[in-house]
Amino acid sequence: MDFSELLEKAGQYLPAEKLKVIEDAYHFALKAHEGQLRKSGEPFVEHPLHVAYSLAELQLDASSLAAALLHDVLEDSDVPLAVVEEKFGQEIAKLVDGVTKLGRLSLAVPGEARRGGGASIRQQAENLRKMLVAMAEDLRVVFIKLADRLHNMRTLDALSREKRRKIATETMEIYAPLAHRLGIWELKWQLEDLAFQHLEPQKYRQVVKLVADRRVQREQMITRVIAVLKKEFEQVGLKADISGRPKHFYSIHHKIKRYAAQGKEFDDIHDLLAIRVLVATVPDCYNAVGIIHSLWRPIPGAFDDFIANPRQNGYQSLHTAVRDLGITPLEFQIRTREMHHVAEYGIAAHWRYKEGEKEDIRFEERIGWLRQLIDWHRELSGAEEFLESVKTDIFIDQVFVFTPKGEIKDLPKGATPIDLAYRIHTELGHSCVGAKVNGKMVPLNYQLNNGDVVSIISTKKSKGPSRDWLNPHLGYVKTSHAREKMRQWFKKGERADNIERGREMLEKQMRQLGVKLSGREALAKQFDYKTLDDFLAAVGYGGVSGHQIALKLADAEERPRLVPEGTAPTSIKPPATAVRVTGVGDLLTSNAGCCRPVPGDDIVGYVTRSRGVTVHRRDCYNVVNEEEKERLIKVQWGHPDSLYPVAVQVEAWDRVGLARDLTAIVAEEKVNITHMAVTEHEDGTTTLRFILESKGLAQLSRLMLKIDGVRGVINVTRVGDESTVKPSRKA
Repeated sequence: MDFSELLEKAGQYLPAEKLKVIEDAYHFALKAHEGQLRKSGEPFVEHPLHVAYSLAELQLDASSLAAALLHDVLEDSDVPLAVVEEKFGQEIAKLVDGVTKLGRLSLAVPGEARRGGGASIRQQAENLRKMLVAMAEDLRVVFIKLADRLHNMRTLDALSREKRRKIATETMEIYAPLAHRLGIWELKWQLEDLAFQHLEPQKYRQVVKLVADRRVQREQMITRVIAVLKKEFEQVGLKADISGRPKHFYSIHHKIKRYAAQGKEFDDIHDLLAIRVLVATVPDCYNAVGIIHSLWRPIPGAFDDFIANPRQNGYQSLHTAVRDLGITPLEFQIRTREMHHVAEYGIAAHWRYKEGEKEDIRFEERIGWLRQLIDWHRELSGAEEFLESVKTDIFIDQVFVFTPKGEIKDLPKGATPIDLAYRIHTELGHSCVGAKVNGKMVPLNYQLNNGDVVSIISTKKSKGPSRDWLNPHLGYVKTSHAREKMRQWFKKGERADNIERGREMLEKQMRQLGVKLSGREALAKQFDYKTLDDFLAAVGYGGVSGHQIALKLADAEERPRLVPEGTAPTSIKPPATAVRVTGVGDLLTSNAGCCRPVPGDDIVGYVTRSRGVTVHRRDCYNVVNEEEKERLIKVQWGHPDSLYPVAVQVEAWDRVGLARDLTAIVAEEKVNITHMAVTEHEDGTTTLRFILESKGLAQLSRLMLKIDGVRGVINVTRVGDESTVKPSRKA
């Protein structure tokens, strides 16, 4: 890119005197990076030039563009911050310093951290905290960082495959949602598409091909529709700019998956292409919708009024979908030109940095969520809780509900009446016993929708929150804010009571999963607790959930193990069991029917006389009582995506619809039932026994927690298959 292109773009909205600082910054950066090359082979200064150009497209101020040109001089040359401040002033120097500090942060997602591919969860949570504090102080720092990431994504091919995946994952999990939350659509869709291209290249190519195959046909349709619409608008004197807009590839990929789950085809996606209509005033928007609906039949339920009810990030528009000539679905987006500018550039469109200008009230409202978040998390107990809250309270779509007094409350999509109660006041959350939505009683795990009028029913004598509310699989709470308030309430209880309750909960979890846990102290250390009592107390007040324990156990078992020196490890390819045999030749393996091991279980192999190696749980009856111990060999889990049969027994009070409710939960988890048996008892209880195909302990734990919450369930446990237990010599 040539500097003249940047100067021309900036000159379209900045006065001539403001361009001088941009020129000075460019020449300073050019000298500082002289002789430096990027890994792609291009001159280093190309990178800050592209970053600054992206910000010029957002129409940011001259200080932002100058800081973008200088953002790498501290890190990649010998120029000290004091020199930058002396030459360009405190404001630009502060922006450069802020971007440099953010550049040193590793914002790898938790999954990468667990696999050793990035910073620890605690460290990356602290990094996110710093990033948000930087945003609260000066959002321009994050604008520069987003533009910096965009150009890095465009030149990612020069890096190794592992680094490309790490950076793309970080972009998809952190930077694209951040651009969305700030309303910068222009950056968001580019970041998502580029990350999608590197994370799932095969699916990316499939989407590109699907769109390309129908391109000519759809463009002809768009041309015809625009011609008809222009003619109708001219007849009523409505002036509008009309254009076709393709959906970006990552969005199409998501829609294909969602439509496929509903049994629909690619051609059913009604907003694959959209007609964008830009008009002068809000009344013109509604007039345009009326004309569109008079020309084509609107699709029921496909009209959204984001003008009367703007999204949290400031987006305003009217959306409607129609069927062109009764066959092809097509979406229209109608908004004013000012709304369109906000839709493309979000918060950046409201940026004000002029001396003496009055405070922009709308701008302050749009970043109110950020100020509120910073306030909330000054009281959070740890970095991991902060990370959890960022993922739920910021990087997720919002719903807007009304209190009975007409106050509007915004909550993350999927929030419940309990979340609303805690959002209004902590004590209201603690004393919540029920809720009405639109005048009707609803369960406390009801998911709120846009426009719901919610009334919280509370009791004067509060007994505090229910521990079930903290179970993530029962769906009572969505926001980390509510979850943390509940944890604080339980934490205030007697330490001895929390320890005892934690011990009971841990033993119940292990009993349900059929796991014998010998090293409780070692497990406590895995969760970074110094003593077992501290760990048990955390389990007791909800700081550590049973599902987290199951994940930790599964992660420990599935992690590759070291092979003793001098032992030649060989692996086999057993699609049925996905188990690797260490120190033995290529042998057939199969899972034992007596104990049905799954990934996460501690396992051992038994060399049979004619059927290769049978894989047992180490605490299996047949293994414990085996006389020929030399036939037991070391094995370890291999491929994590295989399915394993596991027996689960549910004891419950008999009622109509019990089996239906249980099988519905199993189906929701996408787990297959291969066998089911029901035994009724004289005392009114019933025992249901399932053989399920599970991927491992983590999935099994999640499923059993949900089953345990079904009405009437007394107990749910993992069991062995007694019918297959045989003398150890025949294992």
